[in-house]
Amino acid sequence: MLAKVEMLQNLLKEFKIDGWLIYDFQKKNSIAIEFLKIPTEVHCTRRFFYWIPACGEPVKIVHKIESSVLDTFPGQKKIFFSWDELLASLRATLHGVSKVAMEYFPRGAIPYISLVDGGTIDLIRSMGVEVVSSAEFVQQFTCVLDEAQKDSHLAAAKVLDEVVDHTWQFIAGKLKAEEELSEYQVQQFMISQIQKKNYVFEGNPICAANKNSANPHYCPTHNISSTIRKGDVILIDLWCKQKDASSVYADISRMAIADSSITSMQKEIFSTVRKAQKDATDFVSHAFNEEKRIRGCDVDKIARDVINEAGYGEFFPHRTGHNIYTQDHGPGTHLDSVETYDARSIIRGVCFSIEPGIYMPGLFGMRLEYDVYVPHKGSIQITGGIQNELVTLLSR
Repeated sequence: MLAKVEMLQNLLKEFKIDGWLIYDFQKKNSIAIEFLKIPTEVHCTRRFFYWIPACGEPVKIVHKIESSVLDTFPGQKKIFFSWDELLASLRATLHGVSKVAMEYFPRGAIPYISLVDGGTIDLIRSMGVEVVSSAEFVQQFTCVLDEAQKDSHLAAAKVLDEVVDHTWQFIAGKLKAEEELSEYQVQQFMISQIQKKNYVFEGNPICAANKNSANPHYCPTHNISSTIRKGDVILIDLWCKQKDASSVYADISRMAIADSSITSMQKEIFSTVRKAQKDATDFVSHAFNEEKRIRGCDVDKIARDVINEAGYGEFFPHRTGHNIYTQDHGPGTHLDSVETYDARSIIRGVCFSIEPGIYMPGLFGMRLEYDVYVPHKGSIQITGGIQNELVTLLSR
């Protein structure tokens, strides 16, 4: 733990911030819980603060009834019971401090970071302290993969790639046999394949055909599901991880046509989506090869420009990608210049998806998704497989 605190203090000096004031109440600050590695079985029913100054000894401000919650971390312990005692401890701890980082982002632009409530921010500001965002440096502790996590991600990506191949074969077999097949049946097949490998997932994978694929968040259920017919555009989206809590997700989307041929419109939209994905990936690759700073919003704009220039900009209603960690949608930088304008840097050691899409209401949608792992040294690695052409599920 001491090494982690020392690493943080070096980052605080680099960013010219006096310290990081970690705050949590009832485990609502997921970034604080991840950094502190507080086990799920530990009760956090009262608020606590952990002050880590850029220089000097940390301070733990903890409630009397849960005074041991931060005992694994270094620093002086201050125990409070009453509100007045809490205020006195905070004032004494922050005396002479000018600028502190907290889980806050100006104007709430990145809600994944804005985890400390406004009242607590007001409280700290009332003590004459400027509050700035912890967004840039906190990623080093909340979404960087260690070697075992990297391996777990690569293994999950391999499983998904295999499940996709089996799923296309399953759908093709049903179509050729002229057996009735629903989106829900395909979803359940994918679930069985993932579980057979002893992997887990949040929510259920997606199979969407034709107009349903034009809804980015459509997911079939037992009661809501369409029949897959010859000629349909089929989108599948699936994700999984190993059962270990520290393992990392993989997340991919693929496209197929339930036919032996492709229409010109299908080909054009697929090619546009693939170009957006490739150009965004190339942009990331070149940036890291040249050791240049790169932001999530910059990558999103590359993909979005491709789709805009092709005339489909209004049909791309979501960000280009999201951070991937022990949750499918992790706490790190997302590829977003529209929904949240994520100006955080993409740092080495992280994993994220690149998944542009075009969704034509009432017709069909196409989304291509693979993951990118940025190693601590060297070139980026694309995981989960690359789809360069539309898959046709029936032979001529």
